[in-house]
Amino acid sequence: MDRFALAAKAGFTGVEYLFPYDFNRHELKAALAKHNLAQVLHNLPAGNWGGGERGIAVLPDRIDEFRRGVADAIDYATALNCSQVNCLAGIAPQGVDPDVLRATFVSNLRLAAKELGKHGIRLLIEPINHYDIPGFY
Repeated sequence: MDRFALAAKAGFTGVEYLFPYDFNRHELKAALAKHNLAQVLHNLPAGNWGGGERGIAVLPDRIDEFRRGVADAIDYATALNCSQVNCLAGIAPQGVDPDVLRATFVSNLRLAAKELGKHGIRLLIEPINHYDIPGFY
């Protein structure tokens, strides 16, 4: 939240950042309003970022966690008047059938798009190259 003042001072009218979930959404909303900034995007929860995870949408054993993350993202996006949420697929686990990975990812995207859409929130996906994130799905 400290960067909001810097963003406004630099002339920005909107901000995006990876994850709002470590902050109280009402405090974030107040800080954005204080600096006349719009929240233009944030990501769905992406697992243990500090531990190297880069999304969970492709992980068949994390479907329930993904669904809870969609609900959390809706809560934050709604509170922050944010109309776009990004989904990071994640790193494909070794030894899992590629058809299972694809089916999991597609199913999770469909669920997220449907639930976010009920609130007027657009789902985005971000293809990331294997140079920056090796193994990204």
